[in-house]
Amino acid sequence: MAHKIDPDLCVACGSCIDECPLGAISSGDVYKIDPDVCADCGTCVDACPNGAISPA
Repeated sequence: MAHKIDPDLCVACGSCIDECPLGAISSGDVYKIDPDVCADCGTCVDACPNGAISPA
């Protein structure tokens, strides 16, 4: 199951995008994680300074 980004906590800093080894995160007004690409490795969770990413 893919991780999810809480849009209320995300400040679009880009830390998660830089850390995702599979490129599963896309930027924009609201950052999104593609569940078909996400491998649940958790690097984005560790990289997020605001705790905006959690398991779905």
